Amino acid sequence: MAEASPETTTAEEPGVSFSEQFTTIMARPDIAMALGVVTILVVLILPLPTWLMDMGLSVSITFAVLILMTALFIEKPLEFNAFPTVLLLATMLRLSLNLASTRLILAEGHTGTAAAGKVIEAFSGFVMSGNFVIGIIVFSILVIVNFIVITKGSGRIAEVTARFTLDAMPGKQMAIDADLSTGLIDESEAKTRRKDLEDESTFYGAMDGASKFVRGDAVAGLLITFINIIGGMIIGVAQKGMTFGDAADAYTRLTVGDGLVSQIPALIVSTSAGLVVTKAGISGATEKALFKQLGGSPKALGLSSLLLFSLGVLPGMPLLPFMGMSLVLGGYGFYLNRKQDVVVEEERLRIEEAQAEAAPTEEEPISSALRIDYLRLELGYGLLNLINNPREGQRLTDQIKALRRQMAADVGFVMPSVRIQDNMQLQPNTYMVRVKEIEAGRGDLRPNMLLVMDPRGEDITIPGEKTTEPTFGLPAVWIEESNREEALFRGYTVVEPATVITTHLTEVIKDNMAELLSYAETQKLLDELDKEQQKMVADIVPAQISIGGIQRVLQNLLAERVSIRDLPTILEGVSEGCGHTRNVMLITEHVRARLARQLSDMNTGEQGFIPLITLSPEWEQSFAESLVGDGDDRQLSMAPSRLQEFISALRTAFERQAIMGETPVLLTSPAIRPFVRSIVERFRPMTSVMSQNEVYSKARIKTVGSV
Repeated sequence: MAEASPETTTAEEPGVSFSEQFTTIMARPDIAMALGVVTILVVLILPLPTWLMDMGLSVSITFAVLILMTALFIEKPLEFNAFPTVLLLATMLRLSLNLASTRLILAEGHTGTAAAGKVIEAFSGFVMSGNFVIGIIVFSILVIVNFIVITKGSGRIAEVTARFTLDAMPGKQMAIDADLSTGLIDESEAKTRRKDLEDESTFYGAMDGASKFVRGDAVAGLLITFINIIGGMIIGVAQKGMTFGDAADAYTRLTVGDGLVSQIPALIVSTSAGLVVTKAGISGATEKALFKQLGGSPKALGLSSLLLFSLGVLPGMPLLPFMGMSLVLGGYGFYLNRKQDVVVEEERLRIEEAQAEAAPTEEEPISSALRIDYLRLELGYGLLNLINNPREGQRLTDQIKALRRQMAADVGFVMPSVRIQDNMQLQPNTYMVRVKEIEAGRGDLRPNMLLVMDPRGEDITIPGEKTTEPTFGLPAVWIEESNREEALFRGYTVVEPATVITTHLTEVIKDNMAELLSYAETQKLLDELDKEQQKMVADIVPAQISIGGIQRVLQNLLAERVSIRDLPTILEGVSEGCGHTRNVMLITEHVRARLARQLSDMNTGEQGFIPLITLSPEWEQSFAESLVGDGDDRQLSMAPSRLQEFISALRTAFERQAIMGETPVLLTSPAIRPFVRSIVERFRPMTSVMSQNEVYSKARIKTVGSV
């Protein structure tokens, strides 16, 4: 019993089976991937039996078909961003099988058509119809189609798309920043969009290089075929004792069959690459986008039907196929035309009902015309229903209230109330924003519709009326409310008409904040300071500076979009600056130095540092030497040609950084900062100009360029 015990234990504890090992490997995709790549490399070295050759060729064809189906059903190219890697693996797999089949053909070609496996034998018999001349012609045509048409076109599209995507990055990044600043998106969505933009640029750059794999694969297929035919005939005649005719027939059949087996998957993968790169301007699955665009115009369908009918009745032409297609296109075009007429009629009735329900407004007294409104929003009569929108949160008045609260938190003062009135002189769907009675912006809306924009800068394929977004001038489309879900599904930015007005109003206010800070508002800010700060106000005003002087300092800060919410620190800076000068510009510069922490935080990017473009010592000296006057009366007097040279150099430096996705800050010395800013704001008003004194001591900085 003691001797039997070990045997019993061994029988009850068997070793790990092959199926368990296979399951373990498949549960680790990284190991399976590594084994697959190693297998491809091994095939390049070791000979394969015919049955394993058949298995490898079937895997190659299956892999190519899977790539094609994936390319057809993706919604956007970035969903298949692994395509360059997949393309490399598919090319290596075909080339390794080419080498393995070449070894079999040259070694066993004299034995018959089954020398390289059943798959190659089937292709050499079925596709070539038993005639190797037909096979050579079919193979040549496949290579020409793949190499000259599909591969060359796909490579060119990938190259141009990569270039255009890189050129469009600054504009797309500015659109993301604008949406973030207006509150259309939050910080997390902005990060997601920036990541998508970066991935898009990387993907098309990789596709540009990956297209060379397909091109090289086509060239390699030609060379391998030529080598197989010549080498096979030499081996057959010189070593195997075959006649020249028998050797040419046998080895040509096998080689062309092998070429067809490799070129058909190559053609499928090339077509997949073409589908992926040509989807750059299409959103949604390929069949959905194509059918909707090709079959969305009744006029095109009707004219196509008429042309087919004309071809069918020509003498000698078969009537049945042309007449059948003519009836199909004509019937669908008629149905689509009736459907569009119904939509237009419903829209007309909605507009008439809205105009009829608009309540008449009472006439204002003539004396009201003498009053100047700081902010006024004038609406055409077709937009008056936006004020009383029954949907909560979409009323124009509610959004303007929320805007004033948000601006107070961001800027530091409560902006004047916005007066909303109708203007019969405007077009029905037009609005106008006025600042102190002067027009500051206008736009056209479509009530009861939605404004759709593509943050990627691509064409919008949803049916609607093409237009231009009034705030930032971006291309957009007005769509029906019923298409909202489809637009959101495609990743478009969908905006209500009232939100369009609010966004435009926000940008107008930010551009005119300095003018909107009145003397009365400045007095109100000082009066509302905490009791602990009132002693400082009493010491400063009017002994050191007047309220008007404080107003001008605050206006200088707001003109560069610096928040004045930290008013106590600003007043401390004013008090210190007044001890040295009475010049408001110099006092403002001293205040900015006190706000170094706030300014540094405002200009810190997502990477956690301030990207800087520094002013070279030559330009620093040039600006310093161009200052004329003494003390507080200094002014900049630089030659126009020299100014133009500076503007060109600065524009080049900032555009170079914009291409790389950076929004840098121009860094100068404190003495010349206000004068440099006065020049920069004329052609790049959004660019921040800081001096060394305004960089917080603990802020992280990174110099990305120099002017």
